Amino acid sequence: MTNRRRFLAISAAALAFPGIGRAEPIYTWQGVALGARATLRLAHPDAKAISERVAAEISRLEDIFSLFRSDSALSRLNQAGVLDAPPFELLECLSLAGAVHAASGGRFDPTIQPLWDRYAAASATGTRPDETAIASALALMGWDRVMLDSAAITMRPGMALTLNGIAQGYIADRVAEMLKEEGLTNILINTGEFRALGAQPNGNPWPVQLAAGGEVPLATRALATSAPLGTTFDEGDQVGHILDPRTGLPTQTNLREISVSAASAALADALSTAACLFQTRAEIDACVARFGDAKVEAMVTI
Repeated sequence: MTNRRRFLAISAAALAFPGIGRAEPIYTWQGVALGARATLRLAHPDAKAISERVAAEISRLEDIFSLFRSDSALSRLNQAGVLDAPPFELLECLSLAGAVHAASGGRFDPTIQPLWDRYAAASATGTRPDETAIASALALMGWDRVMLDSAAITMRPGMALTLNGIAQGYIADRVAEMLKEEGLTNILINTGEFRALGAQPNGNPWPVQLAAGGEVPLATRALATSAPLGTTFDEGDQVGHILDPRTGLPTQTNLREISVSAASAALADALSTAACLFQTRAEIDACVARFGDAKVEAMVTI
């Protein structure tokens, strides 16, 4: 399986603080977050401590959402089919996922993990899953089989959830709120999805560069970009990672890349993923319009 490079970058521009009378130097923290190299650049008298708190918060959220940590809340739910007293963040993220599932006519579906597993297993042997493997995965899917409650999350045996199409955006939102509470402004956060707190210090929007070319000006808003072939299951980069829960096959779309903006990065993340499963621009616009100020910012076709 081949993956697009992922990284985390959080930058706050140099600001003058009361009583200091000068701009603070940029403090840089480097480490690992979300399974990728992470960099935080902050201008603040307490930048080192803030950076450490941000890194700790990201790790805490990974303990909820990660499929790579066997003891995460999501992993334990997938293993047992039930999770008592689920974390608030997991319930909130799943609730938003459910809203996008409904708006997309079932195209955005967190229960797709068994199907993903079939493709990943076949990819390891240089093949694709056969019809039997796909059918067995589809039999373990269905959002209506997931019960959400503050007391417990339950689903049928053998089912498994993934939040890979929304969790990166959710984490960007949580980091944004955390930095806002620290009194920081003029911040651009990138967890693979973008979240801007304010604009640049000069008042201009942040210029977010798109992989397919061009840029989107971003201020006090979030932006997510999805590409059907951004991650693939084959060395030829033809079997895309965005799978259609209705057919069990990789999405059949002429989209190369689509970028969606919204008030929250989690919503933008989910909507850009869902958009890759529609066939027409009109269908995409109708889905996005269900969420108020969400907007398609850029779309590149093959």
